Amino acid sequence: MMSKSLIVLLGLAFAVMGLIGFFAPGFMGTHLSVANNLIHLASGAAALAFGLWASVRSAKFFALSFGIVYLFLGIAGITAPPGIDSMGMFGYEEHLLVIIPNVLELGTNDALLHLAVGMMFVLAFVLPQQVISKFEIKSEIPESRMPTFKS
Repeated sequence: MMSKSLIVLLGLAFAVMGLIGFFAPGFMGTHLSVANNLIHLASGAAALAFGLWASVRSAKFFALSFGIVYLFLGIAGITAPPGIDSMGMFGYEEHLLVIIPNVLELGTNDALLHLAVGMMFVLAFVLPQQVISKFEIKSEIPESRMPTFKS
């Protein structure tokens, strides 16, 4: 199941990013505050739950919903005005989206990452339920010689 596998992969990435943020708040030039890390961990847990245990239909709805949210965050971040990071992580940012001052601020790299994640969630929505291979595994035993079992 391609779509659910991608959702699981994104869930793992969110969980890893959430954990890394506690030890390296500026990882990859992103603003990984405690609030942001908790959001990443919750997003990862939700994605893992939908990817592993939900129906395909529910998982795809989740992927579309999260894709829209993260695309919106990315667009809002990339169109945000320049500013100075009040959390003291990077200083001047070309684009700085301040959601909660000193708690949750998103810079240019955050916006680009959110755009990429949003596109991947939307991709998970549009991917087929499963990819059917052109090649089939064939038994080496002809059907006429296959043993039959009677109950």
